Amino acid sequence: MPFVHVKVAAEHPSPEHDSAIQSGITALMASVLGKDASLTAVLVERMAPGAWSIGGRPVALAAQVDAIVSAGTNSPAQKARFVAEAMVLLRRVLGPGLHDVSYVVVHDLPRDSWGYGGLTQAARAAQAEAVSPAAAA
Repeated sequence: MPFVHVKVAAEHPSPEHDSAIQSGITALMASVLGKDASLTAVLVERMAPGAWSIGGRPVALAAQVDAIVSAGTNSPAQKARFVAEAMVLLRRVLGPGLHDVSYVVVHDLPRDSWGYGGLTQAARAAQAEAVSPAAAA
């Protein structure tokens, strides 16, 4: 299911920040985008504040969320709501100093272009479809 990579540049990041971001993003993936929380992977990567610049100038606090989902599984309205609510979450966890130019990106990838456990999402869908008629019988 979904993979979410969150990069955070902050002067004083903490494990508590990481945990709050991981649980919050997982909850948003489930409640807003309808993804299975038990299969949602979230990686929080800490960056040195000086490593992040906006407009060519280093910033003290910024973030980027890259969420990978299967193409066609979410509406534009769902994705817009996810972008908005993820920014609210980041501001709540990291503080009001979070730079406005912090991105939330929902990447719609074809099901045959990604997966986990050695199977593409297309292969998983095909397996589920093959099992579904038998389960109904």
